Amino acid sequence: MLLAGDIGGTKTNLAIIDPAGGVGKTVAEATFPSGRYPSLESIVQQFLNQTGIEVRRASFGVAGPVVGGRATITNLPWVMDEHNLLRAFDLDAVYLLNDLVSIAYAVPHLEGRDLHVLNEGRPEPGGAIAVLAPGTGLGEAFLTWEGTRFSAHPSEGGHADFAPVNKLQIKLLRYLHDRFDHVSYERICSGMGLPNIYRFFKDTGAYEEPDWLAERLASASDLTPVIVTAAFDEERPCPLCQATLEMFVAILGAEAGNLALKVLSTGGVYLAGGIPPRILPALEKESFMDAFLRKGRLSHLLAPMPVRVVLNSKAALLGAIHYGMEMWDK
Repeated sequence: MLLAGDIGGTKTNLAIIDPAGGVGKTVAEATFPSGRYPSLESIVQQFLNQTGIEVRRASFGVAGPVVGGRATITNLPWVMDEHNLLRAFDLDAVYLLNDLVSIAYAVPHLEGRDLHVLNEGRPEPGGAIAVLAPGTGLGEAFLTWEGTRFSAHPSEGGHADFAPVNKLQIKLLRYLHDRFDHVSYERICSGMGLPNIYRFFKDTGAYEEPDWLAERLASASDLTPVIVTAAFDEERPCPLCQATLEMFVAILGAEAGNLALKVLSTGGVYLAGGIPPRILPALEKESFMDAFLRKGRLSHLLAPMPVRVVLNSKAALLGAIHYGMEMWDK
């Protein structure tokens, strides 16, 4: 049996897979609140005790960098090591993947119900695939065809320098440059980024902050859901939040186009992470695809590229499963 997991700062999803038949079958699955446990080992041990199932290999997607078989998780004091996990559970093999790489491995296996189409496009068979995931941060990855299957590759492209494309975005860059040593796309196109855009519009006097919204934000531990909800509130429209979301979408579109050019993703561009499924009406407006395509002489290369939003919230777990099964066959 294969143990697979999506390991995040908030929750850990684990599943046991029977690889028989080539497709795999889930025989057990559970979710655990990560912060209540001192380590991944403690969660795995509880899960295995509950199921009573023996596993031989494990594959984990981890919300953090993986270097030399070791990984740390953002917002948790855990350190995970492939060799330590191997010994702790007497396994034949353990694989730790960055969560964006794990999501990328899931992309070729996603079905119609898992995706929302922003641009139908015409995918090239075997063409590279770009993956962007705005959530708490901005994750990026890409896939290339290796002759018989797609192979996923990590990237830290979300930390590349933000490049404004109009006068308003130049003002945003100047505003953020006064507050941060480095202004990356993640400073804008992420859960931490939306509040930065919001404060820009508020502090520069472009829009007034309603009193009712100020009260909500003051009591919120996470400002992003409050801003997004207010942007879509038809009964009590908030121009400040609407402008914030519009700029977020335009800049996300431009960065998606940047990644598409860099990896020449003729196989498609996929938006994953927690934010895109929640802002589909905003992504469906012209501003996203306009920004995606606005690449001067090379705009024609991007027009045929499919653009999809990943709706499957368990994509990282699915990718860990498929990677573990692929390595099983080697």
